[in-house]
Amino acid sequence: MRKPSAHEHFVNFGRCPSLNSLILYFIIVIALITVLSSPYPTTWNSIGQSPVPYIYRNYRKLREQTTSDLSEIQAFSFGITPLGELQFCGKERDNHVPCYNVSANLLAGFHDGDEIDRHCEVDDVDTGCLVRPPKDYKIPLRWPAGKDIIWSGNVKITNDQFLSSGSMKKRMMLLEDNQIAFHSEDGLTFDGVKDYSRQIAEMIGLGSDSEFLQAGVRTVLDMECGFGSFGAHLFSLKLMTICIAAYEVFGSQVQLNLERGLPAIIGSFVSRQLPYPSLSFDMVHCAQCGISWDKKDGAFLIEVDRLLKPGGYFVLTLSTSKAKGSSLGARNSIIFTFIEEFAQKICWSLLGEQDESFIWQKTAGFNCYESRKQGAVPLCTEEDEESYNKPLLACLSGTTSKRWVPIQNTSNWLAGSKWNLEELDIHEVHPDEFIEDLSASETAIKDYWSLLTPLIFSDHPKRPGDEDPLPPFNMVRNVMDMNANFGGLNAALLEAGKSVWVMNVIPTGVRNTLPLILGRGFAGVLHNWCEPFPTYPRTYDLLHAMGLLSHYLTLEKCDLSALLLEMDRILRPEGWVVLHDKVQVIEKARALVTQIRWDARVIESKSDNDQRLLICQKPFLRK
Repeated sequence: MRKPSAHEHFVNFGRCPSLNSLILYFIIVIALITVLSSPYPTTWNSIGQSPVPYIYRNYRKLREQTTSDLSEIQAFSFGITPLGELQFCGKERDNHVPCYNVSANLLAGFHDGDEIDRHCEVDDVDTGCLVRPPKDYKIPLRWPAGKDIIWSGNVKITNDQFLSSGSMKKRMMLLEDNQIAFHSEDGLTFDGVKDYSRQIAEMIGLGSDSEFLQAGVRTVLDMECGFGSFGAHLFSLKLMTICIAAYEVFGSQVQLNLERGLPAIIGSFVSRQLPYPSLSFDMVHCAQCGISWDKKDGAFLIEVDRLLKPGGYFVLTLSTSKAKGSSLGARNSIIFTFIEEFAQKICWSLLGEQDESFIWQKTAGFNCYESRKQGAVPLCTEEDEESYNKPLLACLSGTTSKRWVPIQNTSNWLAGSKWNLEELDIHEVHPDEFIEDLSASETAIKDYWSLLTPLIFSDHPKRPGDEDPLPPFNMVRNVMDMNANFGGLNAALLEAGKSVWVMNVIPTGVRNTLPLILGRGFAGVLHNWCEPFPTYPRTYDLLHAMGLLSHYLTLEKCDLSALLLEMDRILRPEGWVVLHDKVQVIEKARALVTQIRWDARVIESKSDNDQRLLICQKPFLRK
């Protein structure tokens, strides 16, 4: 007899139960309510003044149990068979990220560096189990304290990494109580980050780094970002800086940044384009990032050009053995020589150089492209513009796009919950649908927060390892909108004054609105939710998905159970999930999240009888 697979253990929707079975369940629930309504012994309240019926002390618990029973009956009516709880994965999966399997990639024929890249098609690791937190894991400190101090048990890091001499990006220290401390904003001058940021601003002709926004610089892609000092500083200047770094087993830059509450994602363009459309960022920053820019006939520089908006900046800081204060050593390097020559072929101009730092600016016009000599990199056609999971290009893209607008012309564009007609027109978004999305998101935030606030900020159980926690007990900092549309949820959170950042995910197969999201100064990425998300376990505090489950069940034909398990993997213990979808889809999800051990509650939608909310919390379970 064939042994059932892990997937079959997880999803086993049976046939709809008979009418007699449903009647039996209703009778059981009615009997339960009758029993609970009978007289109970009385007990005294905490002051000792008057007797209080025991049933009223436990009303909330009894009501929730009754609601749960009724939900199970409704699930049966949809043909959903509840199954047992899933077991925990082995310890080797505590920090595992799917799709990064070098051994399997080598066997599949990937080489020349491609084997370290993301290849979900060759990773056959069984996912029918729950990834548990490491033994020493603790709930992160609340923002902004969590930006400067994290628990060492929450990240996979070796002692040798603490003993390294470090650099501008890699200054950290191990404190007592298993804490890692990063230099705060006031202490950044020790690392020279403030001076470095001001130096970059001066090199592009600004008075100080506080003028970045006026110069059109809103979004920065920080490649191989170290431990996030530069990004944390730019955050204080209201710039959205996204850290992107290759997968690392130990001491991951991405894991450390996310643990600090800073935007980060795993990514490497060794063989593939990064998951962003062309013309996405105002600045690409590389400080000692270790990328061999002179390899693959300049394909890596072409990828940077693809990501940069017209007039955008490429900041490169090289590491040399020369004394600080001279750029001679960096200029004599093979990599710099190649970049300097290749930059002319792709119409970049060198704005300035200081110490070991150089800044090139992408052309904002087309004159350079038309006047280039023989040997220049060709321009792409519209067919080359598709950007998700495609090989690196050998041509310059974006030149035929309506979004070709110099960043210097966008400095007066409004961000956040504000909007600009010119900007919407460039992104081919009608004002009415934009306003509708924003209005719906603002209403949703009020509803979500009214549901979550009593659970987050009151009567919350003490966390493991905490002696006397002070309210609020829970921290929500890293938020993911799994089907972000125009970024309305992000804008609504900012408008409501929530100190969070949002990873706005645009699923493949839907309208690509990521350029508009990035143009608003938000973080975002393209992703296929039929695959695992490129991040480490336990990196998000709140996951939100409106209409995502319906889309992937009906159009993409993806496995709902695998998607929910992936959500559990990237969600922190005590983290929250808000699912907004059709009734039948929500009921299927509710039955499945019971197996994942989430605490779940179904809420009716006030505006649409065909929609439901599923509010879930992931408990802190070690085994």
